[in-house]
Amino acid sequence: MNAPARPLQAILFVCSMNAVRSPMAEALARLRLGRRVYVDSAGLRKGERDAFALAVLRENGIDFGGDEPRNLDEIDCEGFDLVVALSPEAHRHAAERLRATAAELLFWPIEDATLATGSREQRIEAYRQVRDTIDRRIREEIVPRLRG
Repeated sequence: MNAPARPLQAILFVCSMNAVRSPMAEALARLRLGRRVYVDSAGLRKGERDAFALAVLRENGIDFGGDEPRNLDEIDCEGFDLVVALSPEAHRHAAERLRATAAELLFWPIEDATLATGSREQRIEAYRQVRDTIDRRIREEIVPRLRG
C-alpha cells in the first residue's frame, strides 16, 4: 500500500535571473492556487523585472510590478514541498541544493523569451507563449494535485 502523497503547502519556481519565467510562474500560480499554497520564486542571479513579462501578465489581469526579484541564495529551500526549475541552469543548481531535502524537484524547460528577435509584436508574442505554456503546466500538473 502506497503512502498518501504529501500535500503541497509551498512551491518555489526557479530560473536564471528571476526576471521573466520564474516571476511569471509565481504570479500565475498565485492566480490559479489562491491562498491554498504558498508560492515564491527566485533566480540564480538577480535581474530587474522584465517590462514585456510584466506587460503580458497585465494582459491576464495580474499586476506583479511591485514584487522584488530574489536570489536563490536568499531562499530556504527546505521550506518548500515542490521546486520547479524553469531553465537547465536552474535545474542543475536546484538539484544540488535539494539533495538533502524532502522537496520534490520538477524540470519544466521553458524557452527564454528574452532571446526572441524581430519586431516588438514578435518579441511580445514570445513572452505570451512563455506565459501560456507556464499557465497550462500549472493547470495540468499542479492544480490537480490539490484536489482531494
